[in-house]
Amino acid sequence: MAKESVSIDKASRQMIKRAASEGIETVWDRYEQMQPQCGFGSLGICCKICSMGPCRIDPFGEGPQAGICGANADTIAARNLIRMVAAGAAAHSDHGRDIAHTLKLVVDGGTRDYSVKDEKKLKEVAARYGVETEGKDVTQIAKEVSEVVLNEFGKQEGTLTSAEVYAPPARVETWKKAGVMPRSVDREIVEVMHRTHMGVDVDYKNLMQHAIRTSLSDGWGGSLIATEFSDILFNGPEPIRFSANLGVLEEDSVNIVLHGHEPTLSEIIAAVSQEKELVKMAKDKGAKGINIAGMCCTGNEILMRHGIPVAGDFLQQELAVITGAVEAMVVDVQCIMPALGPLCDCFHTKLITTSPKCKMEGVEHIEFHEDKAVETARVIIKKAIENFPNRGKVEIPQEKEKAVAGFTTEVVFNILGGKYRSTYRPLNNAVIEGRLRGAAGVVGCNNPKIQHNYGHIAMLKELIKNDVLIVTTGCNAIAAAKAGLLRPEAASMCGKGLQEICETVGIPPVLHVGSCVDNSRILTILAAVVKEGGLGDDISDLPVAGAAPEWMSEKAVSIGMYFVASGVYTVIATPLPVLGSKKLTKYLTEDMEKEIGGKWAFEEDPIKAAHMMIRHIDRKRKALKLKPPMYKQAFAYKE
Repeated sequence: MAKESVSIDKASRQMIKRAASEGIETVWDRYEQMQPQCGFGSLGICCKICSMGPCRIDPFGEGPQAGICGANADTIAARNLIRMVAAGAAAHSDHGRDIAHTLKLVVDGGTRDYSVKDEKKLKEVAARYGVETEGKDVTQIAKEVSEVVLNEFGKQEGTLTSAEVYAPPARVETWKKAGVMPRSVDREIVEVMHRTHMGVDVDYKNLMQHAIRTSLSDGWGGSLIATEFSDILFNGPEPIRFSANLGVLEEDSVNIVLHGHEPTLSEIIAAVSQEKELVKMAKDKGAKGINIAGMCCTGNEILMRHGIPVAGDFLQQELAVITGAVEAMVVDVQCIMPALGPLCDCFHTKLITTSPKCKMEGVEHIEFHEDKAVETARVIIKKAIENFPNRGKVEIPQEKEKAVAGFTTEVVFNILGGKYRSTYRPLNNAVIEGRLRGAAGVVGCNNPKIQHNYGHIAMLKELIKNDVLIVTTGCNAIAAAKAGLLRPEAASMCGKGLQEICETVGIPPVLHVGSCVDNSRILTILAAVVKEGGLGDDISDLPVAGAAPEWMSEKAVSIGMYFVASGVYTVIATPLPVLGSKKLTKYLTEDMEKEIGGKWAFEEDPIKAAHMMIRHIDRKRKALKLKPPMYKQAFAYKE
């Protein structure tokens, strides 16, 4: 069984120990059982897109160097990678489409369970898309905006409007010059599948050009739409306090864990859970009340807007069940382990699937539809309450950490300049003067190949120690919260320059900006910094870098690709499955920068990776002819 050392998180280690003592299998056990993993797959040089195969390329040059059809390592690795980009872009963009459909349903009178809560954001988005607002009521504006934006997914002519109007002009010009301007979300994803069908595109560079285009339709398209429309429907987040880790589960309450990625149902469950009738029902069953906790990015969505505590990240979903204290785990889509089904059978926990896109054999399915959101939420909550008396032995770790989240593009404007004179000027000036070395977006999943949370926390601490401000999303943000890095008091861990800024403004050195679709907030923050002036004309000019120190999903590949395509140097731990192709690897890690302004790097050591990012930031500072950082730290790694 898994050893406790697989995680640096105390709460997780306690639950891993309990699982081992009771003979319960976890993700780390299954990882060990899978060793050795397929070397051909890790290098990206196996192909199974037609029934002549599967085919594999010998990485040592002694065996086959081409598949049965003649495809070589460069073609096979490129096709495998672009299909990962397509899957990741589809996941995020389908999320965005669903949110856009919900807004349209609201204005068409198809549901009373939702409403437009952020009229200011609605009008800002309308202006971006050229929708006139003068003399129109909110319903009419929302109707026109939803129709225009839904067209972004499948239009057959022109290019993606959101990419045109949100990105800096110089970046748009770079995309057009490189021939990678995205046209529409669905078109790019469908074309990936066509290009990678047997007997179509075999040029690895041509495939990567379309991979870039497809990823941009995610970052500056589907994901951005998901974020903007979620703010319109559920309110733009503001700085808010919350608690994180398994200790947020309550021994004397009905615990409902909301897990997945889409906020439409979780928002309603969070609101409905405190209805007097339901709370009384819980008390009648012997509970103190009803406790809602988040998991993964559904957790990030509801904590950003309501301060709902988050029980954990991707690798803690099984551990939450192992506490024996979860009456119901309610899941929608993405990052949901199929192992939850058999695991919940070992406990009293009810696993409930809610999306028609995600069902599990033998698991109760209560399908969610926006026109019956409140009704569905009540049914689910009642099932959890009824389950409370069925508990067995409960063991809840005590670890939970206070944190602050809710830092959006708009919030950063207001914090730096005040509500009536919002500006990024203080941030730009801090970089120009050298008080702040630069910034980094550190995001992504967990991966059992890497000690749980070590990659995230080691990298974050090294960066803030060297005066690099962090913006974070997804499971990295949850890891940071558990480690105390999302509190203003964490300024004491920073270099002197960043510490002064955090203490003056009253912010943490690591800013939680949302779920994984909210990586689009990082893009719009970078665009705002460019627009403010003084740090170049394009995102590729900025002293910034990106990283995913524990990534595992296809969504992370799409995210990384659209950051690179936006001009950001991006370091990931586990290499992309391309190392079996020397040409493709060189293109991604070297040549791509000449064409698009950003490039990939692979480095499993999070400290070394942090210093690769710092050196890149310093090179960008030098190119901008900025002063050296005021408080330069000693490097552990040198070029």
